[in-house]
Amino acid sequence: QAQLVESGGGLVQPGGSLRLSCTASEITFSRYSMYWYRQAPGKERELVAEIDSSGTTNYAGSVKGRFAISRDNEKRTVHLQMNSLKPEDTAVYICNAVYEDARLLRYWGKGTLVTVSS
Repeated sequence: QAQLVESGGGLVQPGGSLRLSCTASEITFSRYSMYWYRQAPGKERELVAEIDSSGTTNYAGSVKGRFAISRDNEKRTVHLQMNSLKPEDTAVYICNAVYEDARLLRYWGKGTLVTVSS
């Protein structure tokens, strides 16, 4: 069964950096668009960044210029490099994979917690 496993979350001070990773198994990774969402308590799930099979990226306005999404198809992994972190970035970050040839086929990770605090 397909699985997405996130890692790299933790506690970081404002202005600091973290690099999140999401590794996929049992999917044709190169044919999936990959997304990072985040969700804070009491708030809606928010799309943070996306990268499709061609490498085209998009970002939420709140993170543009600070975050960078990338993928390594050989390693079946998508990364989210987060720089200049703000307390407002505190959330559970969740990896999502969507099959481009049948977009109803999608998988979710369990999330990794990022806390930005002094």
